[in-house]
Amino acid sequence: MTFRAIAAGSTLGALQVKPLLGPLENRMLLCHVLGLSRVQLITQSERVLNPDEAAQLSNLIERRWNGEPMAYLIGQREFYGLPFHINEAVLIPRPDTELLVDLALARLPQRGSVLDMGTGSGAIAVALAHTRPDAQVTALDVSPAALAVARRNADLNCVTLNLLQSDWYDALGQHEQSQRFDVIVANPPYIASGDVHLSQGDLRFEPIIALTDHCDGLSALRRIVQGAAPHLAPHGWLLLEHGYDQSEAVRALLNDGGYLEVQSWQDLAGIARVSGGRVA
Repeated sequence: MTFRAIAAGSTLGALQVKPLLGPLENRMLLCHVLGLSRVQLITQSERVLNPDEAAQLSNLIERRWNGEPMAYLIGQREFYGLPFHINEAVLIPRPDTELLVDLALARLPQRGSVLDMGTGSGAIAVALAHTRPDAQVTALDVSPAALAVARRNADLNCVTLNLLQSDWYDALGQHEQSQRFDVIVANPPYIASGDVHLSQGDLRFEPIIALTDHCDGLSALRRIVQGAAPHLAPHGWLLLEHGYDQSEAVRALLNDGGYLEVQSWQDLAGIARVSGGRVA
């Protein structure tokens, strides 16, 4: 069968697989299996799959029909206009999180410093470093596998990150001489234990440690808020992504912690997605 027929959504004939997906996903999987760009796929549209290629495509189609996210199948996802390598060790970057990057950039002074907590794929940190090459960007994660992905993405996008393995602030130290940052950002696990969303959609395949705190959904946010002040420079900002129904609770944590200018910001869907405040 030719590339053209597969991309259009025809079946794979004698291969024992479910029907093909929609045209866009068919093209994405074909490009991945064959190592071709979209333009190359068009120019070679009459080429026929060989048996090995057909078998690989069949396997990916089956996995997709079982709900596995496209980002994991093809190993990549775009975020903030940049390419990112993605695997099952990290969350899939989502457009909603670009709001966190925008807010951080607006508060990051020239030659400033920023800390990305729980960096995962490094999407936030890499986007910040790429947009502001003058800034010093530190990113930490408790997972060595996630840090390996973040390192690969820093290299892919030609940026420099200071990567640390750390359980939140542990590797930074608590003494007065520890580094202080102009901005701290975090997209921590904020889904409550037992939330039905954990068993639905893409979340079924993403690392559970990055999704839920196995508690009320606020424990990681509490720890970040409570520990941030010693690591913030004067007037420094703490910015936190959170769940669609958690903005009021996160603002309360920030107010109780003595932060100033506490507020929430909406994503493109009109949902309060990020809350933050600054120290004196």
